[in-house]
Amino acid sequence: MFSGKASYYSYRTGKTASGSSFKRDSLTAAHRKLPFGTRVRVTALANSKSVVVHITDRGPWVRGRVLDLSLGAARSLGITARGVAQIRAEVL
Repeated sequence: MFSGKASYYSYRTGKTASGSSFKRDSLTAAHRKLPFGTRVRVTALANSKSVVVHITDRGPWVRGRVLDLSLGAARSLGITARGVAQIRAEVL
């Protein structure tokens, strides 16, 4: 389990570091070291909403952040208005 700040990214198309196509509405995330395909339960601490994401990309590259979420995952957590949120993450 780990915690910290998460942000989200929502570019329209492109390839992830894993080679898969990025779909901004999917439930995916970027992490610096977790293996691609790892499932992670992410919980927003402000509202206790949770979502399970798959790691498909590398990042975040902003110091102090632990995950970059897809737009779909960020919407599920209700964090799109702020852009950055404190989260708790559990590797499944």
